[in-house]
Amino acid sequence: MGCPDRSTQRLGHHLVRSLGCRHDIAAGAADDSLSGDGAGRFAVPVRRSRAGLQERNRPIGNFFFVGPTGVGKTELAKAVARSTGAELVRLQCYEGLDSAQAVYEWDYARQLLHLRAAEAAGTASGADVSDLEDELYQERFLVRRPLLRALATTDGPPPVLLIDEVDRADDEFEAFLLEILSDYAVTIPELGTFTAVVPPVVVITSNRTRDVHDALKRRCIYHWVEHPGVDREVEILKVRAPHVPISLARDVALVAAQLREMGLYKPPGVAESLDWAEALVLVGVDDLDAAAIDTTIGTLLKYREDQGRVRSRGFGDLLTSARGA
Repeated sequence: MGCPDRSTQRLGHHLVRSLGCRHDIAAGAADDSLSGDGAGRFAVPVRRSRAGLQERNRPIGNFFFVGPTGVGKTELAKAVARSTGAELVRLQCYEGLDSAQAVYEWDYARQLLHLRAAEAAGTASGADVSDLEDELYQERFLVRRPLLRALATTDGPPPVLLIDEVDRADDEFEAFLLEILSDYAVTIPELGTFTAVVPPVVVITSNRTRDVHDALKRRCIYHWVEHPGVDREVEILKVRAPHVPISLARDVALVAAQLREMGLYKPPGVAESLDWAEALVLVGVDDLDAAAIDTTIGTLLKYREDQGRVRSRGFGDLLTSARGA
């Protein structure tokens, strides 16, 4: 995605402010790229739905946010749910995820109790067997998992369905998502197809640990979420950690930005910057120096090799270079 022009950026800022979650989005996610084209795409349909200007059965859209870990992709979905008063339904993806964890499963314990009760009542034999089997697969025995819960909403604002870190799931699960993203429906063999009355706002995130299939991308609005710039990161720190002195927050953002340019195995994200700022305050640091960085580096860099590279450069040199950038 190309850089938005100034008019698009101004429009994006206006839309985010109008949505009422400018600080939430700033605190969660992104740099100026999100406040440009990305915010415009995301905020307009959500704002229309919030204002009651959009048909309830018309989907708002599917959004696919990709970027490094720790830049706030997940927090963006949470911010939208907070700003609209919608329910956030989160599905955390992982290897081996299947429909039993993602969509539904049957409450086998209750089904067994129902069978025992039928036996005790003397209705579990003969002509009653077929009816009893049908009773076992009624909705009252259905356990709704995140995907089905998001599709089952019938009133209130559209829920925000967060499918987090889809790149951790298997290819088979990606294929399973296509029906949901296209038709906002899911099929349960014993009961038929459930179609959403109020289609959810679908937010899919990926850390790009592997490629996601084009068929899934084609059903979404794609946006790359980059690490924030220094000014935006300072704003995030002010919102999320208001007790951190402004001068310290700026030094944290400057050093984090410097580290992201070093080609580290795992450069620090916004989440690590927040943790680091909190750690510095806890150990009584008001003015960042090399000794303070050395003491708290474990909250910022999570790999020994990365810490070694930074130590070999020298914490004093890192801080001087960051402040002079």
